[in-house]
Order: sequence, then structure tokens, then C-alpha cells
Amino acid sequence: MIRRRILAMAGAAVLALGLGSTAQAQETVKIGLVLPLTGPFSSTGRQIEAAARLYMQQNGDTVAGKKLQLIVKDDTGTADTTRRIAQELIVNDKVTVLAGFGLTPLALATAPLSTQAKTPQVVMAAATSIITEQSPFIVRTSMTSAQTTMPLAEWAAKNGIKRVVTIVSDYGPGIDVEKAFSETFTKAGGQVENLRVPLANPDFAPFLQKAADSKPDALLVFVPSGVGAQFMKQYVERGLDKSGIRFLGEGSVTDDDILNTIGDVAIGAVTSHHYSAAHDSPENKAFVEAFKKANPGMRPNFMAMGGYDGMHVIYEGLKKTNGQGGEALVNAMKGLSWTSPRGPVSIDPETRDIVQNIYIRKVEKVNGELWNVEIATSPAVKDPVKAAKAK
Repeated sequence: MIRRRILAMAGAAVLALGLGSTAQAQETVKIGLVLPLTGPFSSTGRQIEAAARLYMQQNGDTVAGKKLQLIVKDDTGTADTTRRIAQELIVNDKVTVLAGFGLTPLALATAPLSTQAKTPQVVMAAATSIITEQSPFIVRTSMTSAQTTMPLAEWAAKNGIKRVVTIVSDYGPGIDVEKAFSETFTKAGGQVENLRVPLANPDFAPFLQKAADSKPDALLVFVPSGVGAQFMKQYVERGLDKSGIRFLGEGSVTDDDILNTIGDVAIGAVTSHHYSAAHDSPENKAFVEAFKKANPGMRPNFMAMGGYDGMHVIYEGLKKTNGQGGEALVNAMKGLSWTSPRGPVSIDPETRDIVQNIYIRKVEKVNGELWNVEIATSPAVKDPVKAAKAK
């Protein structure tokens, strides 16, 4: 009898401890932010983390009566590491949301885990169109490469450019850029030659030489965020800056974070993207000022914008679900619309991709600094790859 009473009391104590820890877990919403903070793509991680922390600083760390905890992990830009970290965050830390994902392979490596655990995955950077199709729990606040590129192809065709050589990094987003530009430009009567550069340890020189030998009207370039300076250095070494060939780029190549380090060779480059630190709106001016104040020596780029708006989606979704995660949180994120520092945006309820303006920009020197100055706007652009599938 005494033994049974002791066991019963012990069982009750364990249950009480379990309930206590569950209650505590329910009062804390954990956001696992998985980013490349070291390695060749560390610029992406630094920008997103800085923007996420700024959003929390401005909006507080309590939503729907629950405390928010940001858990930041470095995946070094390696897919196997990303998957392991994501699994640990789900199983050990019991995060409500996974977020970040600086490259396509990293987002894709995590997608099956998000589905199995029913954990929302907010993609703040990776840009290949197929990503949101890999899990019903993925919501994207960055862009797709095709979304940012098609307006540039349309602009080029209308501005006297007839022949283009494309040079893209050989992985998902680069292939999307190549395909979107080539299909749109050739439909408008243009001619395109395509070149692909290995993503790992790229040497652009032989590809730039081949492009120069083709003597096109323009070069269309895509490289990952942070790699633009390396590309432009070899572009100058090959003399293409003095060749008369016009420079077009998906906006990653003149990334705001590194634009001033590229130097005056970038002046005149025409790119298309969903965000520029020079975007002329009250919301963006306030965002840039706050970001710079919180992060001396840094200028926010499009990765920061994906992180900032990613946190907005998480906060607003949690408000709608009263702090509940899982499928309810994903459903709450669908259809959200707001005025971002980048302009008017919304989450497509069908694809869970962001719908946004795409801007044609030209690099100009203003007050001694280089900026991507917007010269044209394509409003409310959806991911064209999925839009074509839906027809």
C-alpha cells in the first residue's frame, strides 16, 4: 500500500512537472531563424538577422499575450547542416516557426521536415519558384527569380536591345533567371545566348571572355547576393566596362549591401528587383534610417527586406491565431496584405508567394554614394512560373 502511494505521488509529481513545462512552452512562441552567418553567403545571414531583430525591437517581443523568442542558428550555407539544425529546432526546441533560408538548397532541405512536423517555414531569401510547392507549410516573403526578371526582359525589348548574352550561377534561381529572361525576350523578337557558371568557387573570367567575343548589345547577369563584387572585378579585368556592351542584371548583382564596394564601374548598370534602399517612400526612409542606426556601417538590402517582412507575416499571423502555430498559422498568413518599406505587398493565398512591385533601377552616384535609383515600376507582380501553370 505504501509503495503504491509513493508511486502514485511520484507519478502525480511527474505529471505536474510535465503540465508545467507544457504551459510554459505554450506561453513562449519560439522562432528558429536558420541562416548562413559564416561562409561565402554570410552577408545574407547578417542582413536578415539584423532586420529580424530590428522588427522585434520596433514591435516588441510579445504577441497575443505570448512571449516571442528568436533562436538564431548558423547553417554555414550547407544544406545537410540546415536540415540537421531544423530538425533539432523542431524536436528539441519545439519552435513554432522556422524562418530564414538564405539559399534554395537550404530551403528545399527543410521542406519535408516542415510538412512532417506541421511547422510553418517562412522563407526570407531563397528564390527558386518551386520552393513553395515542396511543402504546404512554406510561406515566402522574398521573391522568385522569375518574378524579378521578366519585367527587365520586357524593358530591354522596349529599349532597343536586340541581342543578349546571359551569365547566371548554375543553380535553381540562376536557371529561373535565364529561363524567364530568355523566354520573355525572345517572344519580343530578341536573340539570347546562355552561359552558366558553377555556383561553388566560380571563376567568371572565361564566361565573360566568351560573352565579349559574341559582341551582344547587352549582358544579363545573375549571381547570388554578396558575390556581385567578385563578378564586377573580373568584368573590369576583362575590359567589358569599356566594350560598349550594356550591363543588365537581376538585382542581386548590385546588392545594396556591397554596391559601394563595387565602385564607379557599376554606374549605369540597369537591374530589376523588388527592393532598393533608395525606394522613395516614407516607410522606406524610416526603415533605412532605423536599420542604419541599429547596425552602424550597414545599408539594408533586399535580404534585410525579406527578413523584416517575414517577421511581419509571423507577427500578424500569430495575432490572427491568438498565438497558435501549425496549419492555423499558415492559413492566417495567406492573403495578408500591407504597405511594406518596399511598397504594397500581399501573400498570394493560392501559392503562398509574395505579390509585389518590381522596379527597374539604374545605378547612380548621389551625394558621393552609389544607389539603385528606380526608373520604372511593374505593379503587383506574381510569380510568373506558377501563374503560367495556373492557366
